[in-house]
Amino acid sequence: MPTVTVRYFAMVREAVGRDRDELTLPDGATAGGVLDKVLAEQPSLVNARRSLMVMVNQVYAKPATPLADGDEVALIPPVSGGSGAHYLVRVTDQPLDARETEAFVADPSCGAILTFTGQVRDNARGQAVTELAYEAYTEAAETMMTGIAEEITARWGVERVAIVHRVGVLGPGEASVVISVASPHRPEAFDACRHAIERLKEVVPIWKKEHYRDGSTWIGSEAEYRRQLVEDDGLMP
Repeated sequence: MPTVTVRYFAMVREAVGRDRDELTLPDGATAGGVLDKVLAEQPSLVNARRSLMVMVNQVYAKPATPLADGDEVALIPPVSGGSGAHYLVRVTDQPLDARETEAFVADPSCGAILTFTGQVRDNARGQAVTELAYEAYTEAAETMMTGIAEEITARWGVERVAIVHRVGVLGPGEASVVISVASPHRPEAFDACRHAIERLKEVVPIWKKEHYRDGSTWIGSEAEYRRQLVEDDGLMP
């Protein structure tokens, strides 16, 4: 009988009232079975079933994926949107500094350094935004951000990549994500940087909750689109 750690994030964490459980499951238990168990105990989440996905040991998993003793299972709501020799990848609760990422990617072999900085707007969906609260499945987010860095390196030949995302409560004007890439030529740098931020928003498990003067809401990508994306790209075993 395997014992697994089940982790909850964003709206799932709020509904369950805690961020994790240790569950002892029957032999033959699957990732989908854990999802079924949690939903059975949390009726408020039943309508969200189609939008929830499951990670096992920080990798997207199909419902039939078998579980072993010691596995970590994470229930993943729709997402909002480490370091290596040439990559700086980090999720942090500290303010972001574009000069840090640019300094990391700078290299004499590169004629182009391009930086994208995403910051909190003071408005969204026709309402005034007072703050954003970002939450991440940090280990899995950094793993997938590294995968994005590897992807754009292979596709566009960029030499160095930095992707840093902030979590916690941010006010309007504060930077939430910084991406810097260095490339021998500028066209590849522009294409790689654009692809990096789009992929980050599609598949990396980072969520944001928008707060307004009279309420708040979790923001996520389209669940079915995201599910197809991770299946087509081989992010599910």
